[in-house]
Amino acid sequence: MTKRKSDFTLPTLDDLFSTQEMRDDAKLERVRNIPLGELHPFKDHPFKILNNEEMQRMIESIRKVGAITPALARPLPDGGYELISGHRRLAACQVLGLETMPVIVREMSDDEAVIAMVDANLQRETILPSEKAFAYKMKLEAIKHQGVASSQVGKKLLSIEKVGEDSGESRNQVHRYIRLTYLIPELLEMVDENKIAFNPAVEISYLDHSEQRVLLDAMSLNDCTPSHAQAIRLKKMSQDSVLTNEAIHDIMSEEKPNQAEQIRFKRDDFKEYFPPRYTDEQIKRDILKGLELLKRQRDRNRDAR
Repeated sequence: MTKRKSDFTLPTLDDLFSTQEMRDDAKLERVRNIPLGELHPFKDHPFKILNNEEMQRMIESIRKVGAITPALARPLPDGGYELISGHRRLAACQVLGLETMPVIVREMSDDEAVIAMVDANLQRETILPSEKAFAYKMKLEAIKHQGVASSQVGKKLLSIEKVGEDSGESRNQVHRYIRLTYLIPELLEMVDENKIAFNPAVEISYLDHSEQRVLLDAMSLNDCTPSHAQAIRLKKMSQDSVLTNEAIHDIMSEEKPNQAEQIRFKRDDFKEYFPPRYTDEQIKRDILKGLELLKRQRDRNRDAR
């Protein structure tokens, strides 16, 4: 008599010790307190962690009430977690000697992680031009890789328009910010420090790196930065392959009527007097209004004597 093969299979350990409901629940997003040592920075994260007033306020807030807002991370294949948002919170917790911080863990592809990282960090109170430049570039490449095309009034948006739509910038402005990523580090740092204005910086980004190095030397020698008009000339000569080292030095040695008389301030010097989202133009407008009021008051005081 032939034995009939049994259809019976042994249950797995997963079946024995958990229910489907428990397994489904384990996959749900929830806030977890994760050891700081298991949290790793996002690869090529473009946002800097500066020890400025904003960072000090965050440290003081966490010291008083703890880290309330959870960070966002995704699990790494070899263990641990890659931070999507919350890099400054992690740094603040490390300064305070905390062992864990609240984190939402979410499964994400590389492109999804890049887009989420950029979108979360662009909400910061203060963003440097270089941070925005590399963030826009990373997001643009991720969207292109995904093949994402948003629909708006039945019209497909290009990837760069999608980046602009999400950030409230025009397509052209996004492109101009991304141009800053072509600057050598020394010039890009000067843009972040407001030593080189945004418009000239975009134009000189079209110079190759060797030309930018010569320009940096000429700027140091003449103790000046290029005006917008000079930057346009430098770009045009470079594109026409006629920009020599001598031409760069000649242009930068030109006398600019207001160059020596300019007074420069860092945004941090007076940001406490203006709303966080004020543009440079709005700040300039209010400063000029304030100076006009001050002048009128001085005139009245003089006339009253």
